[in-house]
Amino acid sequence: MLEEQEDPQEFLNRLQENPEGVLAEEYNRYRDRLWRIVNFRLDQRLLGRVDADDILQEAYLDAATRIEHYLNDPATTFFIWLRTVVGQTLIDVHRRHLGAQKRDVRREVKQKRRVFSASTSFQIADVLLGDLTSPSQAALKEELAKQLHEALESMNEIDREILVLRHFEELSNLEASEVLEIEPKTASMRYFRALTRLRSILVQIPGIIE
Repeated sequence: MLEEQEDPQEFLNRLQENPEGVLAEEYNRYRDRLWRIVNFRLDQRLLGRVDADDILQEAYLDAATRIEHYLNDPATTFFIWLRTVVGQTLIDVHRRHLGAQKRDVRREVKQKRRVFSASTSFQIADVLLGDLTSPSQAALKEELAKQLHEALESMNEIDREILVLRHFEELSNLEASEVLEIEPKTASMRYFRALTRLRSILVQIPGIIE
């Protein structure tokens, strides 16, 4: 569903006049979307130990302390800025809980707004194989996950990331292009190419597509 967009200058005026109130309003507005992002990006090893709602609460407090930074340099839409803050919080959570195991997480920060994990392949594989949960399926899932991860790693990094942004985070094409700092037309073409490539990967792995 397309959201009605407020005039950017009017929004900035409101934010300047009442930063805490507007932040609370906008964070509540986007909470479900941000929760979906955290739920997808959270390392599977932390399930049961870390709650997505707690991460969002921590990110909100961080956003409140940094709101002046946005007002001084509103280079992105407010939602993308909030997504960046949430992503940075998620990085910190991973580092606190996984330590050296997750330190390569910052290797993907090649652009200031691409801030989540060093690889999205594991997350994609976990989602696609999520229904294989019984003990009898555990060995099969492990083998399929290995094959799927290796195949996904063979994809172009940006194509894999735009697949995540559009398909799993459910960002619009404009939002995805803003995150990756590419033209919307380019983002659309790369998303179509990524979907085609993903299907070609899935049909080659027995047990993924019936």
